[in-house]
Amino acid sequence: MATALALTAVALAAALALLLRSPNARAGAMGVALVGAPIILLEQVWDTGPVERLRDSPPVLAVAVLGGLAVLGAGAWAFRRWPAAVPLAVAFVLPFRVPLDLGDGQPVNLLLPLYLVTGAAALAWAWERATADPDEPSTDRRPGAADVVLLLFVVLYAAQSWWSDDASKAVEQIAFFYVPFALLFVVLRTVPWTTRPAAKAFGIVVVVALALAAVGFYEAATHHVLLNPRVIASNQIDDVFRVNSLFFDPNIYGRFLALVMLGIAAAMLWTAKGRTVAVAGVLLAVLLGALITTYSQTSFLALLAGLAVLGGLRFGPWKAFGALVAVVLIGVVFVVAAPGALNIKGFDEGGADDATSGRVTLTGGGIGLWADHPVAGVGSGGFAQAYRERERSGARKAVDASHTIPITIAAEQGVIGLGAYLLLIVLLIRRLVRDAERSAARAAIAAMTIALIVHTMGYAAFLEDPVLWVLLAVGAALDPVRPTGEARRARLRLRRRPSERERRRRAADAATPAP
Repeated sequence: MATALALTAVALAAALALLLRSPNARAGAMGVALVGAPIILLEQVWDTGPVERLRDSPPVLAVAVLGGLAVLGAGAWAFRRWPAAVPLAVAFVLPFRVPLDLGDGQPVNLLLPLYLVTGAAALAWAWERATADPDEPSTDRRPGAADVVLLLFVVLYAAQSWWSDDASKAVEQIAFFYVPFALLFVVLRTVPWTTRPAAKAFGIVVVVALALAAVGFYEAATHHVLLNPRVIASNQIDDVFRVNSLFFDPNIYGRFLALVMLGIAAAMLWTAKGRTVAVAGVLLAVLLGALITTYSQTSFLALLAGLAVLGGLRFGPWKAFGALVAVVLIGVVFVVAAPGALNIKGFDEGGADDATSGRVTLTGGGIGLWADHPVAGVGSGGFAQAYRERERSGARKAVDASHTIPITIAAEQGVIGLGAYLLLIVLLIRRLVRDAERSAARAAIAAMTIALIVHTMGYAAFLEDPVLWVLLAVGAALDPVRPTGEARRARLRLRRRPSERERRRRAADAATPAP
């Protein structure tokens, strides 16, 4: 009960860092979330192996704590002096994960470089607003409906851990992902995202993607996966050899490559420069080759969905829809003609389950859990334990989610959480596609976000993916500015001005003599 209360308080503090009006109050909320999340997590892992070893060696623990604080302090000072470096640093460290053993025998792959950058950037952000003049009006963008629902969804997830049978999983989700990424979202929303800084940040992401692709090509050429024992073991018995570069998971690696490819494709479609088109074509060819080595079906589906969005924004929705239908039909023909190429051993439930690595069974189990707890679900983070109990499986062979985000949310949070999730998706897509056809950057963000959402239909990790939070923050800052009062009046005068045809008709009527 105390853990659930603490989770809710920290999640609410992260939301208030954006929703409050006073810069000083927002800085205080940011500080509470920034300090509270690590404390809750530390309490959770206090008796595990690595932390216990540090506790038994006070000098080492003191050095570790002081060293971490020194790094955060130096980073905060640097980011406050050079705020333009924040998005560039985030872009550089975004995909890198570090495996840590928390004592249960299951290594956890944590985004430690991103946590350090986020902590330093959040500290600099709070420092600046805590020292601001309270009488000065804030220049930060006010949150929109999508921002409010996004952060309140995090608060709802924390609150629904009250009745979860596995609060430790909820702690991991909140402390490792939701709260840190919510703080990163708040910070990045205040960055003046124009075309130039967005292009610089994305350029760094492309370079990182190429470096990771090089690692993936090395793994494919040598048939030697560097990380993740599970992938290494599966490659020894499966018909295909999958690579994951430094991501620990081929599907997350494939998702990252697909999103980067969509950004490059947007630049190609919205440019008139032949050199840009040629360079983009080469980059797309290289990254497509890397994507093929992942054998990630969900990543290819996400890529197709994103390309359909780009096509609809650039050439019109009907042409894009027709092209998408054609691609789907070709895919169906390929599946029917050569099912073995996709590891499909039959078209019954068992064959589909084998082809999707057990996702069909997990999806059915998730729907069953929702049927048993339709209103409030089994509680945040409670999917795995509730699934094992329902299926009477004592072994920990059930994963933490159904691999289909809406079903996981429905099972854990019931119709309450599912309704909030659907509302969030509608608001996000509505914001991102608005006027996206006028800008390559906005089109890229819309396509990448929708592709990521599609990917979560077959491979979990929705708000657990920092890329989504970054895309949403940039998308919010790139929203078209509402016209001023004078601009609205000028636009209204133009609308009221009669057309050329109307003026001719009026002139003809005036020249016609009255009977």
